[in-house]
Amino acid sequence: MISVRLDPEKCRGCTICIKRCPTEAIRVRSGRAKIIKERCIDCGNCVRSCYYHAKVAVADPLSRVSDFTHSIALPAPSLFGQFKNLEDPGVVLRALLGMGFSEVFEPALAAEMISALTASKLGKNAPKPLVSSACPAVLRLITQRFPNMIPHVLDLISPAELAAKLARGRAVARTGLRPRDVGVFFISPCPAKVTESHQPSRLDAPVIDYAVSMSEVYFKLLPLMKRSQAMPRAARDGLRWAFSGGESRLLGDARCAFVGGLDNVIGMLETLDGEEDSELDYLELGACPGGCVGGCLTVENPFTAAARLRRLAAAAASGPDAGASPVEVFSQDFIAEQAKPARELIYTPTTILDRDVGRAMQKLRQVEELKERLPGLDCGSCGAPGCHALAEDVILGWAEESDCIFNVRDGVEYAANDGIYLPPPFRRRKDDEQAL
Repeated sequence: MISVRLDPEKCRGCTICIKRCPTEAIRVRSGRAKIIKERCIDCGNCVRSCYYHAKVAVADPLSRVSDFTHSIALPAPSLFGQFKNLEDPGVVLRALLGMGFSEVFEPALAAEMISALTASKLGKNAPKPLVSSACPAVLRLITQRFPNMIPHVLDLISPAELAAKLARGRAVARTGLRPRDVGVFFISPCPAKVTESHQPSRLDAPVIDYAVSMSEVYFKLLPLMKRSQAMPRAARDGLRWAFSGGESRLLGDARCAFVGGLDNVIGMLETLDGEEDSELDYLELGACPGGCVGGCLTVENPFTAAARLRRLAAAAASGPDAGASPVEVFSQDFIAEQAKPARELIYTPTTILDRDVGRAMQKLRQVEELKERLPGLDCGSCGAPGCHALAEDVILGWAEESDCIFNVRDGVEYAANDGIYLPPPFRRRKDDEQAL
């Protein structure tokens, strides 16, 4: 399953998206883009870069709230940064109840719990650096391209998953309902978290029933917030998880680095891959620019949203009950047990030339030989992101060598010159002479 989809009616085959995809998951064939599902990590880069809006991020329908006797909203912290002049996040929580949810549980509270557990793990024979486990797009990128970094990933589930487990358990205990009668709805800022909700990478089964679009919820909340009173909040610092650097700030004196945007994330992982001794204790990585506020299911400029969240977090931290510890709502031992992953991340390479090792090596040599015959421009005109990708596609039977327009041009010129091949410098010289 992937949550980034293509609208073929809007696609113009412009090849912009294939250059922006970090996992080479897009090809343009017969004038239309195609997404290779096995390679897509739902980062949303293609959604942001498509001029024609042919790539869309798909979430679950909000109407499924009525399917459950008791429904719980899990608003991602980035939701509070979408609203102009919001003074109290409790207004948003109350408005969510007005939309039809039975109760609200804050993933920001779960984020504070995860931060406390993370701080306890730093310096205890943990690999350096520990890598945040909050961004599912980054986790899938690591499992596809950086297997050496898998042992560095924090062995904790995401705040959204922890919030879902705690919220459902508390609701069942309070209401006496069966777990299947309680619906948990995560309000997601990005498609990667929608996919992760249905196909968790570190749990045996989903703990979130539906992940709905933040933009859809935003427009339904606006009229309700005008007449809603604030309700008490449990979380304080967890709002900071929505923007780059906020997660690291909760780890005290640990040596942290925070990186936002997949191009920057890939550069950082390439630097650290295989490095034996890092000076960093913790690495906060987010696929979206600016953090979760930059997800393509949000509505506000990510930098504006981050500024609002910083103000809200600062106001909350200085409030009358700023000294209270919301983590004490649940025991530390119980939180630690609930936050454990059920399974480890595994390396899942997406480019497999052949299941048989001998044939795979033979095909690899064919790929390298074919790549030498290609111009090496990585222009994308063939519909693949680069010459190496085209060579792989040809060997796998997904494309033809003639898809390279430069090779076709050379062939035409070869025939036009009576079978005499003219290297590029002489070809240009002949063109210049004809122009004169």
